Amino acid sequence: MEKRNVAIIAHVDHGKTTLVDQILKSSGTFRENEDLSNVTMDSNQLEKERGITILAKTTAINYNGYKINILDTPGHADFGGEVERIMNMVDGVILVVDAYEGTMPQTRFVLKKALEANNKPIVVINKVDKESARCHEVIDEVLELFIELGANDEQLDFPVVYASAINGTSSLNEDISTQTSGFNELLDLIISEIPAPAGDKNAPLQFQPSLLDYNDYVGRIGVGRVHNGVIKTGQMVACHRLDGSIKQFRIQKLFGYLGLKRIEIEEAEAGDICAVAGLPDISVGETLCEIGNDLPLPKIHIDEPTLQMKIGTNSSPFCGKDGDLLTARKIEDRLIRETQRDVSLRVEPNDNESWIVSGRGELHLSILIENMRREGYELEVSKPNVIIKEIDGVKCEPYEDLQIDCPDESVGSVIEQLGLRGAVMGNMVSQNGQTHINYVIPSRGLLGFSTNFMTLTKGYGIMNHTFSEYKPMADVEVGERKLGVLVSMDNGKTTAYALGALEDRGTMFVEPGVEVYEGMIVGEHTRDNDLAINVVKGKNLTNVRASGSDHTVVLKRPRLITLEYALDYINSDELVEVTPKNIRLRKRILNTESRKKFDAKK
Repeated sequence: MEKRNVAIIAHVDHGKTTLVDQILKSSGTFRENEDLSNVTMDSNQLEKERGITILAKTTAINYNGYKINILDTPGHADFGGEVERIMNMVDGVILVVDAYEGTMPQTRFVLKKALEANNKPIVVINKVDKESARCHEVIDEVLELFIELGANDEQLDFPVVYASAINGTSSLNEDISTQTSGFNELLDLIISEIPAPAGDKNAPLQFQPSLLDYNDYVGRIGVGRVHNGVIKTGQMVACHRLDGSIKQFRIQKLFGYLGLKRIEIEEAEAGDICAVAGLPDISVGETLCEIGNDLPLPKIHIDEPTLQMKIGTNSSPFCGKDGDLLTARKIEDRLIRETQRDVSLRVEPNDNESWIVSGRGELHLSILIENMRREGYELEVSKPNVIIKEIDGVKCEPYEDLQIDCPDESVGSVIEQLGLRGAVMGNMVSQNGQTHINYVIPSRGLLGFSTNFMTLTKGYGIMNHTFSEYKPMADVEVGERKLGVLVSMDNGKTTAYALGALEDRGTMFVEPGVEVYEGMIVGEHTRDNDLAINVVKGKNLTNVRASGSDHTVVLKRPRLITLEYALDYINSDELVEVTPKNIRLRKRILNTESRKKFDAKK
C-alpha cells in the first residue's frame, strides 16, 4: 500500500484538531455502527477542558488504496519543540489558518520549521462560515509570509482548500455556497501534491525516534519514522546513542496506528511511522540500525528549556488534608516519570526536599503541576525564573517575539507597561478600532504580565509570543509585583465580620468560612507594602441590641485564583501551595514576627 506522511500545523485555536477529527470521520476508517460522537485526537482530560493540544498525536487512515499517516501537532509556543521534531517524520504539511485572524506568531513559527525541513505545504483556510471571514486578504497574508520566510518556487505554488472544520464541510472555492460535506478534496490533494516518503525497504535499517511515549507495561516508547529498511518484532538492533556509544537490544513490541487506535504490528518498512518498545532509556534523535551495519542519521536538535521553578513537598500546616501523595520520594518518582515522556523537561534535585524543574514556558510547567495535582499530589511551587546562560563570557537571557492585539483606547497604557519591561517595538498597525503591535521582549519581562495585560485591555486584548533567541541581558528590573499582599496573622475560619471590616484595605482572595493559617495570603493590598491582618475575628456578642446590629454584611466577590494566575502573581518570597482541592498563596516564612525580622534585614 502506498503511503503519505503529513503533519497538521497552525497557530493555537485555528482548528487543527477539529479538522483531523472530521477527516477521520469522513475517511471511512470507522465502522458504520461505531459511535463517532466523541471522536477526538485530544484524549487527555486537560486537553479536552482547555481545548488545546498538549502532546502531538499520531493517527492514520486508509483512503482510496493509500495509507495516510497524519500527525496533529500542538499550536502553543511552549510545545514548539514537538512541532520541530515532527518535521523529520513527514514529507508535507497542512497549514491551517483562521479565515478571520489570518497569520499569527505561531503560524510563522510552525511554517518556518516546515519550510526549513523542505516539506510541501497545502493551505487550509478554516472557519470560512464565520461572518467576519476575509479569505482573500488571508491568502495574501499567507503568501507574504511564505515569501518572507524564503520559500522556494515549488513551495510558493501551494494549493488552497476552504473549510469549516466544525461543520465538516470543504471546497476548493472561496465562495461559501460551494461548500460540500466531507474532506475528500483535501485527501485527494494530499495524495496528488505530497510526495511519497523517500527510503528503500531493501536498504539496511535506519529508524529514528522523534517523539516519546510512556507505558507502564513496556516503559519508554520511541515514536518515529523508518527511514530505510524493515524493522520487526523480536529483532536484535543496535541503538546509536546521543553520546556516541552503541547499545544492542531486542525489539519487544512494535506499534502502528489506525484511526484513534495504536495497534500491535509485526513489522514496519521504509516510510512507515511506528512506535518501538524494548529499550528503557531510548531517546529522541538516536538511530536504530542493524547490528554490524552502522549508519547513524544526523542527531535531532532539541530546544533547551528557558524557564525553571522549584517544586517541593508541601510544608504548610494543612499538609495531608486534601492529597495522599505527599512524600519526597513519590514526588521525585512522578517528576522522573514525566521526563521519560517529555524531552523538553529537566529535573534536578535541590536542597530541602525540593527539585528544580526546567521547561519551555509557564504553560508547559503549569500543565505538569495541574496533572500532578489531579493525581492526588500535594506540592509547593516557587515563582518561575528564566534560565540565564553564559555565551562567550557574556551573560545572556532568552528573548521572545511578542504580538499584541488590543482595542485602540488601551494602546497607550499597554505600550507604557511594555516599555518598562524592556520591550522593543517592531511595528504597529491600526485598523477598525484594533491595534496590532510587534515587539521583541526579554522573557523576564513577560513573567506576570498576562494578568496585568488583561486588566489594561479590560479582557479584550490578545497576546501571543514565541521564543526567539538568547541575547545579552537587558538592563531592566522586572518580574516582581508592585502591590503588596494581605497576610493572615491567625489560624482559623474566616468570618464575614472580619472580612467586611477589612474590605477597604484591598481585594480579598477568600470568602467567609474558609480555613486559613498564619502566613497565608488572603488578599491584595492597595499599597506596595505587605500587611498582616486578622480575618478570623468574630463579632463580640452583647445582650444589648443596637439599631443596625442585625444588618447582614454584604461582601464583594473575592478574586478567583487559578494555578496560572497564582504562578504569575507571586513574588520571590512567596509560594503557591497546590493540593487536589485547593490552590493557596502563602509567604515562605509563615510566622509573622520571623517574617518582619527577615524583611527588616533586607
